[in-house]
Amino acid sequence: MKRITAEDPESRSSDSVADNIAHLARLFPEAFTEGKVNFTVLRELLGDATDEIEEKYGLNWHGKRRARRLALTPSTGTLRPCPEESVEWDSTQNLMIEGDNLEVLKLLQKSYTNKVKFIYIDPPYNTGKDFVYRDNYRDGIRSYLKITGQLDGAGGKLGSNTDASGRFHTNWLNMMYPRLKVARTLLREDGIIAVSIDQEELSNLQKIMDELWGEENRFAILTRRAMHTVRNSSKDFNLHADYLLVYGRNKAWFGESPDRYIRQPQDKSANYPHDEGDGRGPYKLDPLHARNYYTPYRHEFENGVIWEPPKGRYPAYAPDTLTRMERENRIAFERGEPKAKRYLAEVQKGVPPDTVLSPGDVGFNAEGTRELREVLGADKVFPQPKPTRLVRYLLQLANDKDAVVLDFFAGSGTTGHAIMAQNLEDGGKRRYCLVQFPEPIDENNNELQTATEFLESAGKRHNLAELTKERLRRTSASLGTEPATEADLGFRVFKLDSSNLRAWEPDRANMAQSLLDHLDHIKPDRNEEDLFYELLLKLGYDLCVPIERREIAGKRVNAVAGGALLTCLAESIEGPEIDELALGIVAWRDEMDEAGDVTVVFRDSAFEDDVAKTNMTEILGQYGVKDVRSL
Repeated sequence: MKRITAEDPESRSSDSVADNIAHLARLFPEAFTEGKVNFTVLRELLGDATDEIEEKYGLNWHGKRRARRLALTPSTGTLRPCPEESVEWDSTQNLMIEGDNLEVLKLLQKSYTNKVKFIYIDPPYNTGKDFVYRDNYRDGIRSYLKITGQLDGAGGKLGSNTDASGRFHTNWLNMMYPRLKVARTLLREDGIIAVSIDQEELSNLQKIMDELWGEENRFAILTRRAMHTVRNSSKDFNLHADYLLVYGRNKAWFGESPDRYIRQPQDKSANYPHDEGDGRGPYKLDPLHARNYYTPYRHEFENGVIWEPPKGRYPAYAPDTLTRMERENRIAFERGEPKAKRYLAEVQKGVPPDTVLSPGDVGFNAEGTRELREVLGADKVFPQPKPTRLVRYLLQLANDKDAVVLDFFAGSGTTGHAIMAQNLEDGGKRRYCLVQFPEPIDENNNELQTATEFLESAGKRHNLAELTKERLRRTSASLGTEPATEADLGFRVFKLDSSNLRAWEPDRANMAQSLLDHLDHIKPDRNEEDLFYELLLKLGYDLCVPIERREIAGKRVNAVAGGALLTCLAESIEGPEIDELALGIVAWRDEMDEAGDVTVVFRDSAFEDDVAKTNMTEILGQYGVKDVRSL
């Protein structure tokens, strides 16, 4: 029975550095010597594609190297479930996560990499009053717990990034860069991100987005008039506009003309001559190469065909994407040449939208303020919230009624409100994942006095995440009055915390006591649900994955994803119960007819000794269950 400890990869978020090295080793095995990269060989293999010029175009600032390293550092935290703060916990597919969004994004990597179709964020504009804090490179979770008052001691910086700071822009860039870098890993190949910003940081945001997402993947910079009224007090120009930077994860996926945008109707059926009668409808064939994207490589398909891009062209897809497309029957061989199937049903027909957004389509900020007042019954509880019409308009960019939508600067919860309303209108099943830092609301700030009074009257803590959750609850209640609605109006609340597993931190002066204390390496204030959801995160399961529960031998057993994962995290499994529990698990596995490998996980301290654990492992092994682990 393999024990999962705080030091194991299973107890941490994805290790991007290790993943990158492994991917590089698969592409260029000859560039590795004893597990280390030989950059001389790698440069020779890449030829003219390498750039050794010291001075080159780009944006640099103090702390950029640390910000990049911070994005690649795994998180050791977890997300603890809070059913009591949720709405329709058992059935909903939506998430509201309270915590530092950088740590949360890292924790979501194993479960949601390449799963998110659309990201919309409205980050701090760096006006001089925005909330910022210094990320802790060594232990982001501990720093977060200190900042939020969950641990004693001084935490990172908490306050405003004033324009009097000598590193005013630097502080903002160091905050944004690692978050955008991690977020990119969550997007699907056909995913889109839209970021709101004003002119203060527009140029800097564009440069770091060009670097992280690729200038070739930038679709447009959209201009939006944010305010209806004109300020006569303005000294120079009336600054009543803000902007949205729109990028694709892989613009080449959209083709030369991105057909998936909001468009006026056009008939393109004649351009899709193929139809296999498999329910997907007509499709056309596109080449697998593009003018510029992935570094050239050779790919072998399952039928033995070896493909590489023509001279002067580049692969339009990553190697693992080609493998997935072939597995999903999205590759056709035309006279021996592999091509990608582009289905008409997956294409939004028409002409692209304008880069200047019409207020009639997306609304002004005053509309967002009015919507928030109507939902909460209180005015001026959040400054300049975006109108739901803007988010609903942007959702059309994804052109996917089943899209997973991420907003990791959730603010007042506009994105969640917009998705619930849009699903109610068009019958969509979009899912949202919102992340919001529990930013304290200063009771002495007169501008936030209304927010403090509202949260006090609602019996909630005085922080911004509570405001987000309360808006979602009240929106759900108001929309739930619609007749015969089947829209998902619930959400599951999770909160960022340190791992449920205690790391080995011995007291050198009292080693014997340290060993005794570590016999059960699960923290004493954690329950079965805490352990269960950390297990889902660290093993790469969706936090809303279907779960069945059954009592076997008096213990609760969870079956995840049709029986691919079975867990029993009871505090005690005594000798006579082992046989009954093991055989009950096997019988349930057989009943579910799980065809693939099955993983079974127990609480390590539940067994009296190693003999008991061995007996459980042996009984399960006799019936074909080989992967047995413990926490």
